[in-house]
Amino acid sequence: MSDKTHPSAQPPSKVALRLGNLPPRNKSFVGNFPRTPSQVNPENPPWPAFRGYHEYSFAYDVMGRRLPTILGKAIDDVVLTLNEQHDEDRMVDLVQCIDKMDELMDDLTNNRTLTPIPDDGEGDIPLWNKEIAKYFREKDFLSAPWLFAEAYKYRRLHSCFSQSKFWKDYDVFFRQKCDTFARSGTAVFELSSRFAHPFTYKQGTTEAEQLEARRLVFEELTQVCLWGNSTDLSLLIDMTEEDIKRLQSTGGEHLAATQKNILGNHLPKLWEKVKDLKGGRIDFVLDNAGFELFCDLVYADWLIQSGMCRDVHFHGKRFAWFVSDVTKNDWAWLINSCCYGRLFPEASQEDLSSLREMGKRWKHYEETGQFVYEQHPFWISGYTFWELIREAPDLFLNLSKSDLVLFKGDLNHRKLTYDCNAPASTSFYDAIGSLASTPGAPAVLSLRTIKSDVVVGLDQAVADRLDKEEPGWRISGKYAVVLLTNGKKGELVQFE
Repeated sequence: MSDKTHPSAQPPSKVALRLGNLPPRNKSFVGNFPRTPSQVNPENPPWPAFRGYHEYSFAYDVMGRRLPTILGKAIDDVVLTLNEQHDEDRMVDLVQCIDKMDELMDDLTNNRTLTPIPDDGEGDIPLWNKEIAKYFREKDFLSAPWLFAEAYKYRRLHSCFSQSKFWKDYDVFFRQKCDTFARSGTAVFELSSRFAHPFTYKQGTTEAEQLEARRLVFEELTQVCLWGNSTDLSLLIDMTEEDIKRLQSTGGEHLAATQKNILGNHLPKLWEKVKDLKGGRIDFVLDNAGFELFCDLVYADWLIQSGMCRDVHFHGKRFAWFVSDVTKNDWAWLINSCCYGRLFPEASQEDLSSLREMGKRWKHYEETGQFVYEQHPFWISGYTFWELIREAPDLFLNLSKSDLVLFKGDLNHRKLTYDCNAPASTSFYDAIGSLASTPGAPAVLSLRTIKSDVVVGLDQAVADRLDKEEPGWRISGKYAVVLLTNGKKGELVQFE
């Protein structure tokens, strides 16, 4: 009978093996990635997800420091609004909203389990609670994939107001968005003074010269639209007015200097895609309100004037999202402020007139259906865009009619690419999955200044060099990508 208590029954503390004849150890092994499409789901992206407990990732800073800071400033905003009230019912209602925000702060800072979203009648509730039930039961803010956990926080924030009597549509970030645009006068008038008058060609120019003129303006405006994305309020926690002006510089010298920082640059490919487009449709999946939206409208305006587009569709959020994302109120406020506002008291009459001229033209585009604003519930769900076809087939059918869908900014890029740790050399086509390869998929363009970990569409050697020489390059906003897939427009759309 074996005696388990005898010293001879104890396992050896260490066994030394000589492995001189075995194959060398592979130090670069990272697992069997990418996963096949049948294995991919919100909890298991194609490559490993970034999560809030990953100290090497920007997710660690966002979930641990930035989100609590943003939520704290949001609470301060609501307290300011509360102190401006006089009606008792409205004040009591708003205090209850603040109490819910305090509960959210407690859940966030104590890393509590993600719970279902209370049904407030919004169309995104089934999407959220199905995803939580299928993939994220017992997950908390740090163990869930960063992208989902961050989006969940903003959806919970909206829930603090959505069941109230008087404050259902309250935007805790509206003051910030308005204030930032009001401090953007230099860049705003740089553009309005150039584009207030309709686009024309010099007299006597040939057709080839007109095409070249369109190319030059198109490429510069695309870059203006790209770098306008620098003004992301969720990342500008401590920036001064001078910092904002520097980020928003739209002068030709600035664009020439920054073009070398477009690391994945499909601008020539993009021009070849659209140069012969006449009377087409282009869609903008919007990112930030304020100056970036202003740049988007200038760009869209020129696309219509040049004859390339008949109409432009803009896709925004149904409520306040990731601090500065565009809502319908942000859209209306910007255009009406251009027409009637007094945001820039030190501006000249010439500058103000140019801004009003543009605002009036944009209102006309709205009236004639040339500017169309849409806000599908899918855009404020926790899903990435890999799931768009399955979870929002109506939205996919709508986008399939477009000649080009332009996704603005870092968050949209994260959702396009599943926000996972893919090799930088991964092609944009592979990185966006079914949105590139499904029959009927539109051409997809990502205009993104790089502000988070996921990077694709680059030469791997460039990424490796920057990782060594500039360890913070993935979150600095100094670099950008302009990435395009041609799509499969015209092929028959079929759903499973």
